[in-house]
Amino acid sequence: MADRFDCDNCKESLYGRKYIQSDDNPYCIPCYDSLFSNTCDECKELIAHDARELFYEDRHYHEHCFRCFRCDRSLADEPFTSQDDALLCNDCYCNEFSSKCVACDKIVMPGTRKLEYGGSTWHEGCFICHSCEQPIGSKSFIPDKDEHYCVPCYEDKFAPRCTRCKKTLAKGGVTYRDEPWHKECFVCTGCKMQLAGQHFTSRDDSPYCLKCFGSIYAKKCAACAKPITGFGGGKYISFEDRQWHQSCFTCTQCSVSLVGAGFFPDGDRILCRDCNSNL
Repeated sequence: MADRFDCDNCKESLYGRKYIQSDDNPYCIPCYDSLFSNTCDECKELIAHDARELFYEDRHYHEHCFRCFRCDRSLADEPFTSQDDALLCNDCYCNEFSSKCVACDKIVMPGTRKLEYGGSTWHEGCFICHSCEQPIGSKSFIPDKDEHYCVPCYEDKFAPRCTRCKKTLAKGGVTYRDEPWHKECFVCTGCKMQLAGQHFTSRDDSPYCLKCFGSIYAKKCAACAKPITGFGGGKYISFEDRQWHQSCFTCTQCSVSLVGAGFFPDGDRILCRDCNSNL
């Protein structure tokens, strides 16, 4: 009599029947499926040995059960994601959870490069300078109301320009007669010395250092022939068409100060009372 060849589980003969060997033990098909097959997470039925089985995060599925939760599309050969244990195809996930680019109104797909600012999202290529229309990318930008500018365009469009050279003042500078100047451009009209931080005055809207202004425009002292500027609280004496520094207003003969005292003109000379009486 031939040896018996039975299912290791139900003990029924396997002669003439299909069977599956597991751990050196033979099993009939029904027993094998009941003992070793996984349960589909979707339909809760066993996944038979001859069915295509899909596995995702400790969950098992029949091929026909592995579908998008929203559109029922098969995910067997499609990219997908999971949201709260629900499987979603990329299209449904993006429509429900992905943000839209405020420039082109298209979905910003997961994994693509994007820019976020002020609660809004852009595709990297859609976030462009309002002026030159070039992508800003990772470069610095300046917002102005609902528009965005790269730094060069913003400075060219909005930054003040130097009154002298007409170039942009990115920072610093000085203001003269409500007009902006680069420090290096704000110079004396005469000697071209920079006037930023220096005392200066003006003539016909042109700025001058005190030395140049005195040399060009100030009246000359009748005694020392040096300019009388009046800057720094300096006082001077004026008589007819002549002027003197206060310290220079002295008697031509005895050199006594005539400030606040009576004096007598004698041609180009000025004399005190005593010297005038001795003539």
